[in-house]
Amino acid sequence: MTREYRFAQVDVFTDRVLGGNPLGVVFDAAGLGDGEMQAVAREMNLSETTFLLPPTRSDCAARMRIFTPAREVPFAGHPTIGTSWVLATEGLLPKGTTRFFLEEGIGPVEVELEGDPAHPSFLWMRHGEAEFGPERSNRASFAGALGLEEGDLLAGAPIRSGSTGSRFLFVPLRDRAAVDRAVLDVPRLLAAMGDGPRLGVFVFAADRDPAAGDAAGAARVYSRMFAPHTSGVPEDPATGSASGPLGAYLVEHGLVAPEPAIHVVSEQGTKMGRQSFVHIRIAMTAGRISDLRVGGSVVPAIEGRLRVP
Repeated sequence: MTREYRFAQVDVFTDRVLGGNPLGVVFDAAGLGDGEMQAVAREMNLSETTFLLPPTRSDCAARMRIFTPAREVPFAGHPTIGTSWVLATEGLLPKGTTRFFLEEGIGPVEVELEGDPAHPSFLWMRHGEAEFGPERSNRASFAGALGLEEGDLLAGAPIRSGSTGSRFLFVPLRDRAAVDRAVLDVPRLLAAMGDGPRLGVFVFAADRDPAAGDAAGAARVYSRMFAPHTSGVPEDPATGSASGPLGAYLVEHGLVAPEPAIHVVSEQGTKMGRQSFVHIRIAMTAGRISDLRVGGSVVPAIEGRLRVP
């Protein structure tokens, strides 16, 4: 017997349809098995597809499982923001809710809504404390794996992994042009990584002046993320789970001014025609990060029904 599941597709980290990072959200997914969820995610062929389930924790509004076309992941940013917007606009949260938790593989993730709770204009997710690995010394190898020269790397800024729930390799480049020139060579990348875990590669170029800011006072970063070797995603239009540790990296390495309140906007996806704007807010207390949030807007794109044998 064929089973039907309602789904929605939204565009995340954008205020216009057909921009940002598309996300599929499958409603009432308790009847789907692990293999079926993975097959649906391959069929959707988006960076991630989420599956809504009843929570197993009393402090969470809903449970969601997150699948890329290749595997399940315990935590991801644009699925958290996009799924939260769907919950709000579908009336699946208690009336007037502006703050709640989503149950993910890493545990509860806090989300806050701005604007009308029934149709939020902006959403924020709180990240945990960022943790970084040691500096990678083979800089020329990583540059070559990106089709770049060692001189395209930002001098004095280390290549290192970082995580607030999902781990990425952060590669700072000297300017926006170098970011756009990057072309990932997976065999060379895996050779440069050695025997360690395979990580998505997040390349970025920060404002040259740490005190610079746009009209709203936000520092600017231009970014791309490649993960064909980890998640079956050649390039991700917007990576919210990497943007939390990105913000912490910028602070730790002096690439943003150390103000009590820091606002960073990471532009991502532009090179691939899916321009996204990921907002990062950082609160500093006694020289340390005391609060780290990632946010953005969401717009609806597609509604439909999924038929599973």
